Amino acid sequence: MNQTADHAALMDRIYRYQRFVYDLSRKYYLLGRDALIQEMDVKPGDHVLEMGCGTARNLILLAKLRPDATLYGIDASQEMLNTAQIKVDRAGLTDRIILKHALAEDVEYGKTFGLDRPFDAVFFSYSLSMIPTWKQAVQTALKNLKPGGTVYIVDFWDQGGWPGWFQGMLKGWLALFHVRHEPELLDYLKTFENAGADRIQIDSIFRRYAFKTRLRKETPSA
Repeated sequence: MNQTADHAALMDRIYRYQRFVYDLSRKYYLLGRDALIQEMDVKPGDHVLEMGCGTARNLILLAKLRPDATLYGIDASQEMLNTAQIKVDRAGLTDRIILKHALAEDVEYGKTFGLDRPFDAVFFSYSLSMIPTWKQAVQTALKNLKPGGTVYIVDFWDQGGWPGWFQGMLKGWLALFHVRHEPELLDYLKTFENAGADRIQIDSIFRRYAFKTRLRKETPSA
């Protein structure tokens, strides 16, 4: 079994039963998701992709906030996508939310979704911390983004503003679900700013419990 199949199988094992209680349980500690969705600059006619869409909870919320946009979601777990499709259908959003089984680093807007143009925005909501190849996932998001488009990210930070016991407890709990904070992630994102290729903004959530990032893809000079 190759790395791609290994990761997909792992996600299916983790979420085979968790998917039924995922939305109820995660709302207490996946902070900043709704704020990120509210802040996303999505215009009528835009195409927006979520990398690691899970149960489609975020896509359904975004669809209600931006009724003229078309939304797309990919996830490594087919089990999660089974639940996601049920939720999308029940919300009456089947024509506006398109879901595919794929890993983030393998996405191609044409090949994966049959689109003839890149996405206007791409977002990760607490999914990068579950993607072993997170660097490639960010690179792929940018490749699938139009010039001037934005990659939005919300995920766990280092809990630097919290006591050591809390940091240890949270990280131990998250490790049970193969979630991990990669200290190198924010350093990697900052390299885009240093290279002058993209513009980035990073905001702390609740004393570095988590962070929000906007990474804008530069528009080529005329």
